[in-house]
Amino acid sequence: MQQTREVLEKIDALLAAAGSDNGHILSAQVWLKNMARDFAGFNEAWVAWLPEGHSPARAAVQAEMARPDILVEVMVNAVKA
Repeated sequence: MQQTREVLEKIDALLAAAGSDNGHILSAQVWLKNMARDFAGFNEAWVAWLPEGHSPARAAVQAEMARPDILVEVMVNAVKA
């Protein structure tokens, strides 16, 4: 899912600016516009993005988004590298 990859790239930049990276994520909350349609694609991109062996706690739900073009939102909690 292209939008997921874009969101994960933004998270990479924000984590780097804070002195961290995706290997230091403790937990994530995920909101998907359409769980049935988008979860498999999101999960594939998520697993490919994380370092091998790193599996932070994660919750994913279906939600109505603020704009119709938004398909995914992700919030992460991480520690400094």
